[in-house]
Amino acid sequence: MDKPLVIIIGAGPAGLTAALELVRDGRMQPLVLEASHDVGGISRTVEYKGNRMDIGGHRFFSKSDWVMNWWREILPIAGDGAAVEIAYQGQRRRVDAGGTAPGGSGLVMLVRDRLSRIYFLRKYFDYPIKLNATTLGNLGPLRLVRIGVSYCRAMLFPRKTERSLEDFLVNRFGGELYRTFFKDYTEKVWGVPCDRISAEWGAQRIKGLSIVEALRHALRQRFGRAATQQATKTSLIEHFLYPRLGPGQLWQEVARRVIAGGGEIRFGQQVTGLRHEGGRVVSVVTADATGHLAEVAGSYVISTMPIKDLVGGMQPPAPTEVREVAAALPYRDFITVGLLVSRMRANPQAQSSRPDHMPPDNWIYVQERDVRIGRLQVFNNWSPDLVADEGRIWLGLEYFCQEGDDLWRQDDPAMIDFAAGELAQIGMIDRADVLDGTVIRVPKTYPAYFGAYENFPCVRTWLDGIENLYLVGRNGMHRYNNQDHSMLTAKLAVEAILDGKVDKAAIWAVNIDDEYHEESRESHD
Repeated sequence: MDKPLVIIIGAGPAGLTAALELVRDGRMQPLVLEASHDVGGISRTVEYKGNRMDIGGHRFFSKSDWVMNWWREILPIAGDGAAVEIAYQGQRRRVDAGGTAPGGSGLVMLVRDRLSRIYFLRKYFDYPIKLNATTLGNLGPLRLVRIGVSYCRAMLFPRKTERSLEDFLVNRFGGELYRTFFKDYTEKVWGVPCDRISAEWGAQRIKGLSIVEALRHALRQRFGRAATQQATKTSLIEHFLYPRLGPGQLWQEVARRVIAGGGEIRFGQQVTGLRHEGGRVVSVVTADATGHLAEVAGSYVISTMPIKDLVGGMQPPAPTEVREVAAALPYRDFITVGLLVSRMRANPQAQSSRPDHMPPDNWIYVQERDVRIGRLQVFNNWSPDLVADEGRIWLGLEYFCQEGDDLWRQDDPAMIDFAAGELAQIGMIDRADVLDGTVIRVPKTYPAYFGAYENFPCVRTWLDGIENLYLVGRNGMHRYNNQDHSMLTAKLAVEAILDGKVDKAAIWAVNIDDEYHEESRESHD
């Protein structure tokens, strides 16, 4: 007897996690439909002349033990001996011997130091903001007084209703610190004022981080007090795992295991519609590069495709209100410019130990108001194997934009020249030291929390009412999930399907509950 077919739309982290979990269980057959010809979604690795780019930067760290163990089983940690230990905030977390691999193996995770800083006023600030001598000196006495006064005011007279991201941030950091370090960068990312962005974004991406939390963290470091992994805010972790050849290496290995286990991945298959009857999806319609249409019937559908496109392709159409809200859901698009440079400009604060002045950061948040670059990745510091020539510096300049705007429309040579000019303008490089470059454009990278999003509940309710349709992942749920959040939504969707559950509330609770449901099943897996 044939196994029930589970159609999975998208071969990103959520889709491939679902596929591998189904293969491992064995009771159902997964079929992954992928529009592109690669796996990993925005967690893929892009190669250019032997140099590899991580789109957006992916730290492999999670508060979920299930996710951490899942990653380690796919790509063991490089290192010899009985165990490898990873430091988290003064605590050394032991990794069992079963999760280690010889250092010479290519399919491994590296243990990496985490360093992210803010570049503002042509100076480097620790990120998250640390109350240390460097920060205090960079800010100066007048700004420090304003920060202190505005923080006290926020604590004494908080904004009672947090409707916007501005309300959320001011309540936790005070108005002056919000304007100094959060406002301009956030508006670069989203393209709209913070008072038009839902406070829900802050609740998901910043959670409990605040000045009080930063102080506690600083004191723990200063006096050697251990902090458990669960208690450490995600933004404060100082070490993480990373695939030797970038995140795409892990997802390529997952795809290989899916196929080896009897699952199927079909590339170049753009999902154009879902046919539904009686509250159930009955088939999925796809188009290939030639425009040829095909229809696949299945017992269940797990979708990671953008909700705007999913609802727009429903046959018969969704109710008018649902269609209108879904069609208007906002997104931010993303451009990464890869620049290969021979050296960077000397800057005492960059803390570089190399003659080419390469800073030690994984990425640098560019807060400067006179340029459009949002963030700078230093790929050498993610993994030395991302760079073809260890004597070169391989940078990723990240721009947040809208598909079709002036940045998006620039051809590659013009965009490379523009990006190099911006780095030179803020004193990080000399244009003469740029050796090569490439441009990667990624549409619908960031589901946005403004505009039509305030009416999103009607879309969610209608889609959740389709019994055998499960929404997972970042675009699949129109939720700014991290990679581990996306994986957990996929895990819960598979469990619901295998257990015959139609209630999807637990899936939507991922990234809302700080504990990621670890108090239930995950802590025992």
